Amino acid sequence: MPQTTTASPKKTRQNKPNGLFDWLYTDIAIDLGTANTLIYARGEGIVLNEPSIVALNRQNQAVAIGHEARLMHEKTHKEIRTVRPLRDGVIADFEVAEQMIRGMIKKVKTKWYSTTRKMVVCVPSGITEVERRAVRDSAEHAGAKEVYLVDEPMAAAIGIGLDVHEPVGNMIVDIGGGTTEIAVIALSGIVYAQSVRLGGDELNEDIINYFRRNHNLLIGERTAEYIKCAVGSATTLDEELEITAKGRDLVNGAPRTRTVTSKDVREALTESVNTIVESVTKSLEQTPPELSADILDRGIMLTGGGALLKNLDKLIMETTDLPVHIAEDPLTAVVRGTGAILEDLNHFKSVVS
Repeated sequence: MPQTTTASPKKTRQNKPNGLFDWLYTDIAIDLGTANTLIYARGEGIVLNEPSIVALNRQNQAVAIGHEARLMHEKTHKEIRTVRPLRDGVIADFEVAEQMIRGMIKKVKTKWYSTTRKMVVCVPSGITEVERRAVRDSAEHAGAKEVYLVDEPMAAAIGIGLDVHEPVGNMIVDIGGGTTEIAVIALSGIVYAQSVRLGGDELNEDIINYFRRNHNLLIGERTAEYIKCAVGSATTLDEELEITAKGRDLVNGAPRTRTVTSKDVREALTESVNTIVESVTKSLEQTPPELSADILDRGIMLTGGGALLKNLDKLIMETTDLPVHIAEDPLTAVVRGTGAILEDLNHFKSVVS
């Protein structure tokens, strides 16, 4: 079986105080994800991990952000609506994203008088310059004086403890809520990158469509997420699992329950999972030979929430015939790397823009 890496990230060097008034500032690093937003505060570590969702009233004012808004999702009335301001890893609703960032920063600020001086934000490697500008503008409007952007695969590599400055090839596959980022990294740069706008959200949608098509049952996004985490898999399990889902019967409109197996869910996910695996194979084909040799020795690193899909590492290993490792705590790998960059911007100045 593929191994899960146990090496913890290297200890980052701390920035020296810049001046007498450093205590007035709260410098933060943000993993602004489609599904979840994580915030790292300089000198404190990860201080927030909440869903990227906002509940708005009719005046488009935020009434709840993060966990509170998630509890309202798909249960609102006409006076309140829930919005996920990011789609496919990029900002889809500029104003709501700004409100969300402001609200989450407010949650982590322990001193009412502090302001945000430096903010490091990770972005998908495949986004356009316009989309990068939107992220930068949102961060600036949320109060940041200096904004630095870093590509998600680079942040993930740093977060799992790899020395990205070495002349050695590392392949990172970061499977998030909206995108799957595949990159080969060497010498502080991305040699080859592929950003596939497919992630955990698409897998949830596959499960919703499966129940609609095969059981005439309409289930919600939260239910689909629960089913995916509980019984979803990429290959056959040693012991197949069962789960009961609740939803609305599309024939008579009454509430109903249906029991499905992990095999059923696996069939629902097959197309999307195969797309991810094919993208990894394509990336390997585009990798320079010397770096391919490094990847043969070091293997492929999986990060992001999608890495936790049962047996996905096994499927990629069988397809590529390469070692595949799941990073320790893959859900926080990107924000840990973004935080490491924040702690020592001088050391990592070559990986930010």
